[in-house]
Amino acid sequence: MGQVQLSIDGPLARVTLSHEGKFNAMSRAMWRELAATFRHLPTQAGVRCVLIAGQGGHFCAGGDIAEYPAFRFDEAALRDFHENDVWGGLSAMLDCDLPIVAQIEGNCMGAGVEIASCCDIRVAAESARFGAPIARLGFPMAPREAQLVAREAGALTAREMLLQAAVLDAAEMKARGFLHTVLPDAQVAPEANARAARIAGMAPQAARLNKQTMRSLLSGAIPQDLMQQAYRYADSTEHREGIDAFLGKRTPVF
Repeated sequence: MGQVQLSIDGPLARVTLSHEGKFNAMSRAMWRELAATFRHLPTQAGVRCVLIAGQGGHFCAGGDIAEYPAFRFDEAALRDFHENDVWGGLSAMLDCDLPIVAQIEGNCMGAGVEIASCCDIRVAAESARFGAPIARLGFPMAPREAQLVAREAGALTAREMLLQAAVLDAAEMKARGFLHTVLPDAQVAPEANARAARIAGMAPQAARLNKQTMRSLLSGAIPQDLMQQAYRYADSTEHREGIDAFLGKRTPVF
């Protein structure tokens, strides 16, 4: 059935996709666990960054197709799967105000690309491979999921994956702007952890406001209350200490 594992070490939370023998393919239960995990994390006062990775050298190979016969051929069941299970997990990630770093290795297909698309920083191994295998099964990607992938990976890439069942390597995905960095396999975990630790060491409220701003920009509008929060932040203790530290006056207390 697989599971989504959560561990917290001080300001850093680690979310691990685990489905032994299936390259961490997402089951329905895992989608629900993903949603619950990312709704829970922002309530943890000490957590400042989330690192998401897969177990055993793979990120996520897509959805668990062994479950598909139970809902794929029934309209109401299919809608429930995509709108509640899948989009429930993805939207929880998208709505999370904590910065999210993706450590991508091996297979990153279908659901894996969707989950990676919800992350702020994407660090990948040279061996990582990206695609949407549902094209070979004759399934379309749900519209909101396709919109998410097209926004983050680009419409050209989304078309290749969905219409040609193209599988692209990490170097190509970096060239297309989806990945921040590509490294030899052995260096991916240390780099992802280093980036997450660096983010966790910065001002948490500023990071949350930046994420809210980016989310609003991508939606096409910035709410008035968000602008007020950003300007109000200028008078906060966290902001003053950050400025003083930057100017060399004292050590920040974040």
